[in-house]
Amino acid sequence: MNPHVLHNHELSRYELWLGEEKIGHADYVDVNGELQFTHTEVDPVHQGKNYGAILMKEAFADIEANDLGKVWPVCPYVVTYMKRHPETLHLLSRELN
Repeated sequence: MNPHVLHNHELSRYELWLGEEKIGHADYVDVNGELQFTHTEVDPVHQGKNYGAILMKEAFADIEANDLGKVWPVCPYVVTYMKRHPETLHLLSRELN
């Protein structure tokens, strides 16, 4: 079974699903077109399977494809993901430290 990511606009988050089970999410706050990712989590049962990276990869692809704005990673996981994946850095609203 392959994971899939859905953008839950009402809850301002991207959700990671495995079949009918939500196994993770990445919350954001939209501040004038800057998506500030504040929290990311994957169910502990599913950690260590690269699901967090899949979640962020698909979230960033959606942001770019739909021109939803720029990204500011507040969540430490998202900061680390972006540093490890320099192909995402063009989405930043400002320079990472």
